[in-house]
Amino acid sequence: MRAVVYRKPFQVAVADVPDPRVEHPQDAIVRVSSTSICGSDLHVYEGRTSARPGTVLGHENMGTVVDRGSAVSRVQLGDRVSVPCTVSCGTCANCERGRTEFCLRTNPDPHRAGAAYGCPGMGPYPGGQAEYLRVPFADFNLLRLPPGDDQELDFATLSDVFPTGFHGTELADVQAGNTVVVFGAGPVGLLAAYSAALCGAATVLVVDPVPSRLRLCERIGATGIDSSTEDVAERVREETRDRGADCGIDAVGYQARTASGEEQAGLVLNQLVDCVRWTGSIGVLGVYPTRDPGAADESGARGRLPFDMGAFFAKGLRMGSGPANVKRYNRFLRDLIITGRAQPSCVMSHQLPLADAPDAYAHFDHRDEGWIKITLQP
Repeated sequence: MRAVVYRKPFQVAVADVPDPRVEHPQDAIVRVSSTSICGSDLHVYEGRTSARPGTVLGHENMGTVVDRGSAVSRVQLGDRVSVPCTVSCGTCANCERGRTEFCLRTNPDPHRAGAAYGCPGMGPYPGGQAEYLRVPFADFNLLRLPPGDDQELDFATLSDVFPTGFHGTELADVQAGNTVVVFGAGPVGLLAAYSAALCGAATVLVVDPVPSRLRLCERIGATGIDSSTEDVAERVREETRDRGADCGIDAVGYQARTASGEEQAGLVLNQLVDCVRWTGSIGVLGVYPTRDPGAADESGARGRLPFDMGAFFAKGLRMGSGPANVKRYNRFLRDLIITGRAQPSCVMSHQLPLADAPDAYAHFDHRDEGWIKITLQP
């Protein structure tokens, strides 16, 4: 089959790789209909991970079941399904507690919890930016969708970006009537802002330097703040009558940059401490790795960063962090899509054939104007 593979930093290719096959009675094979490029894929693309050449990328996948193992009974051949980005067993201690993103069985590394498709360090599972994908523990992992091809782009967000955005509102404890500030207007940040509005937030502020992203903020009912030209903390105080936001969400992570373009890993976290009111709460969706081969110094390479703990403590702030448990959210988010209450495809800017993946990665990595969220269709 054809698949998107990592070659070296800033280079991916569409190449022939072996077709996946049923390896265990609980496996299913999905013919991929839509697969999206995630900001986390850019960490691989830029050489900021331990990815080896030939790694098949892609953890945002959906399609149709075309084969299954003998132990798969709930999922049927021909079912249209969303594939959660994480691979979970459903029966370990963490899965039984509903924390499937930290599954204890699917990652063979005894020092890691959690597995995902096409992610270095997250188990031996090839990604789904390909024609076909093997899904372990299929009955547990796959979410069935309405048949046909209606709302394809909306459902394509269910594997990761929409549940992750919604997860940000849970981590930040967003309540009805709150003022919420979201740093980062990439797809996750935009859907975190969108989710905050779904949760009843009165005001949603989104911070980003890219004009096309800021324009999209307005379309989803949020107020954009241009971090390249404005003093963000001062603007947040103006919008909140000098009180500060009730909640803040970090949808940027360790590759945050100053207005001059300098990378500062702790920048957004410290800005949130400044912008959120006394006793407010912060949710961290942005990735902060334990190892960063591309860091500027040894501290950054070990996942350590400068953080204003004194102000965080003095203000009595709370912080939640970690990857999203997609299975906690994807079923009810699917139903919001079906009923028309949610249209997360508002973040989708490009729908391209798989063959265009190398160019799409380059545009997305450069944050080119208008390139917000890309879906590939094998």
